[in-house]
Amino acid sequence: MFPLIEISGSARERGQQHGMQAQKRITRSIATYARLFAYCGISWQGAQRLGAGYRELIGDLNPALLAEIEGIASGAGQHIDEILALNARTEILPPGYPGEPHPELGKIAAANAKAGMPDWGECTAVAVKPAQTTTGTTLLAQNWDWLGAQRATLVLLRGREASGASWLSLTEAGMLAKIGLNSSGFGVCLNILRSSDDGVRAGVPVHVLLRALLACDKVADAIAYTAKLSFGASSNVLCADASGDTAALEFSPRGLEFIRGADAALCHTNHFLAPAAAQHQASLAPSLSTVPRLARISALTGAHQGKFSVADLQSMLRDEADGYLSICRKPDPALAPEICVETVASVVMDLGKRVMHVAPDLPSLVDYLPVALGEAQPA
Repeated sequence: MFPLIEISGSARERGQQHGMQAQKRITRSIATYARLFAYCGISWQGAQRLGAGYRELIGDLNPALLAEIEGIASGAGQHIDEILALNARTEILPPGYPGEPHPELGKIAAANAKAGMPDWGECTAVAVKPAQTTTGTTLLAQNWDWLGAQRATLVLLRGREASGASWLSLTEAGMLAKIGLNSSGFGVCLNILRSSDDGVRAGVPVHVLLRALLACDKVADAIAYTAKLSFGASSNVLCADASGDTAALEFSPRGLEFIRGADAALCHTNHFLAPAAAQHQASLAPSLSTVPRLARISALTGAHQGKFSVADLQSMLRDEADGYLSICRKPDPALAPEICVETVASVVMDLGKRVMHVAPDLPSLVDYLPVALGEAQPA
């Protein structure tokens, strides 16, 4: 299982606890992203400069989240611009990623190495309403597909606010949040999207947004909060709450479009579903397999007989019917490491019980282990 890190106290104290306990994993994450940015033509120094550009924006959104980022940097012994670059990695990556390597890759990689930097698509998500589950609770699930090297950087963060509210998130070390749920029974998943408008201007980093959304009680609150913000890159947040409300929040530099769940299961992969947003969809790399993955998960959920159990969703997330393009994605050896995505982890969240079932590898290879919001270290 991934390390479980407990954080509490003031925002800066929470960040310091995170940084100190995840120091080695943060260092490894920095190395991975330095290599990935080099593939895209961005040096690590350049990535830090870009990351620094989000400091004021994050502070304006929520000063406590900026203080927590500052605490992570302090606890991990890293410059704050490095932690900002991690949290804004989606926004820093160019709209064309994944694609061909930048012509200056070799030169940039050599410069990174000289500076002491070590060398070294995303996801399928489903939300199911409680009337359609055997547990009688809302289920929210996701395969997280990303660079295989990042599996070694993943952590479970369990945070407690001064108000008594708490949250649990599976994320990359050094990042505020990603997949998660809170004590109100509200949960979030993430699908990276790409639009033709990405990168035109700076906006709220999606990983900062995910942490901010974990302060919400309901889907309606998340929609109202997200609708007020400006974004520099595109993503979808599939969210749900304990009452059974579900929605896909698709946002881009053009604003927010959302799709409320009407059927038993609301599914999403890595392309826009809202018609207005789909008009500005960037070209889809075949290796992302977003269209066939959506078709497959929709077919599996649509053909399901009876109510959905946690085990049913786990079985669907283990599906390998389409080879390297499957819902459960094995690494394709024909692809360069910088664009070879695989399922680094899988999660099924029971929002009513506030439990996250986590598979810490390809779910076809390992069991899901339960981690409760209120429990001690998982086995």
